[in-house]
Amino acid sequence: MRQAAQNPGQDPERDGPQDPSAPSPAPEVRRGRPRSAAVERAILDAVVELLEAGETLDGLSIERIARTAGVGKATIYRRWSGKEEIFVDVLRDIEPAEPTVSGTAGLDDLRVLLESMRTRGLAQRSSTLLHNVFVQMKKHPRLWTEYQSTVIAPRRAAMLAAVRRAVDAGELRGDLDVDFMDDLFLGPMLVRTVHRPDAPLPEDLADRIILILLQGLAPRPANPQVTGAGAAAAAM
Repeated sequence: MRQAAQNPGQDPERDGPQDPSAPSPAPEVRRGRPRSAAVERAILDAVVELLEAGETLDGLSIERIARTAGVGKATIYRRWSGKEEIFVDVLRDIEPAEPTVSGTAGLDDLRVLLESMRTRGLAQRSSTLLHNVFVQMKKHPRLWTEYQSTVIAPRRAAMLAAVRRAVDAGELRGDLDVDFMDDLFLGPMLVRTVHRPDAPLPEDLADRIILILLQGLAPRPANPQVTGAGAAAAAM
């Protein structure tokens, strides 16, 4: 379990001066103060700690998050407008890292992005916390919309860009709608990782999806009847 900051008195951004007799800093000093990465880390870890302890998204409050992280509420509000935005960042933090693509390749980048979806599916199956957060998040329209716009939409844009590069490179047909082709690649992986939690996710799944789509699903014609030298060669 991750450990959040436990000593509020040591928070460099705690609201209000530690010494009641000390003068408050001027507004321009407060505005220019750099954010502390350690404080942000403590806040995110505090949310994870509370969720791991069995707290629900509905039950969490900014006040409790701040108390667990050892910061003031205003410290949180300087970074996030509310707990929905915090949860999106927490989910990003506990998910597998975003894949690195070349930005120049077509099918190769598409394969990397599909593989990233597969590993996310595996992570969600193996992580009770990640699974529970996803289930709870879908019950909160505002949170789900925020996640869709800040996490899902950029991933879809990356997939579309890879498909376009594959078309430009002559790896995919240029007479089909790019969005439709993207859905054809994306669909099988989404079914396996989201809609069928019991479906296998083998290591070669991304390669198989791409290969089958490139080959097509129509049955292949039977081999023509061969005789003589042709038959002998076919038997080798």
